[in-house]
Amino acid sequence: MGDLTQLMDNEAFRAFASYAAIILSKMMLMSTATAFYRMTRKVFANPEDCATFGKGENAKKYLRTDDRVERVRRAHLNDLENIVPFLGIGLLYSLSGPDPSIAILHFRLFVGARIYHTIAYLMPLPQPNRALGFLVGYAVTLSMAYRLLKSRLYL
Repeated sequence: MGDLTQLMDNEAFRAFASYAAIILSKMMLMSTATAFYRMTRKVFANPEDCATFGKGENAKKYLRTDDRVERVRRAHLNDLENIVPFLGIGLLYSLSGPDPSIAILHFRLFVGARIYHTIAYLMPLPQPNRALGFLVGYAVTLSMAYRLLKSRLYL
C-alpha cells in the first residue's frame, strides 16, 4: 500500500490519472453514441441485430450503412487510434518525474484537442478544424515521448 500512496503523491501521475479518466469516459461515450444512432436510425451491421425490427427479407432493409452512424463510428475509431498511444506514453511520462506544470499542460492540451476533434467531426465543422484537433493531440503525445526518451530512458 505504501507504493500506491507514494504514486498518488506524484502530482504528475495524479494529473495523468485524472485526465486519463476523463478521456476514457469520453471514448466510452462514443460507443454509446454509435449504439444510439444505430438504434434510432435502425441501421445495423449484423443480420442478428436486425431481428428486433423484422424477420427474413423484412429485416434485411435494416442491414445497411448510414452517414450519421458512420461519422460517429469513425470519430470513435479515431479516438482509439490516438487515445491508446496517449495512455501508454502519458503513463510512462507521468512516472518519469516531469515538471508537474508542463505535464499538466500536456494532459490538458491532449484532452481538449480530442474533445474538439470529436465536436468538429460530429457537427461537422469545416476543415481544417478536425485536422487541427488531431494534430494538436498527436503533437502532444509526440512531445511527451520525446521528453521521456530525452530525459529518462536508456539510449
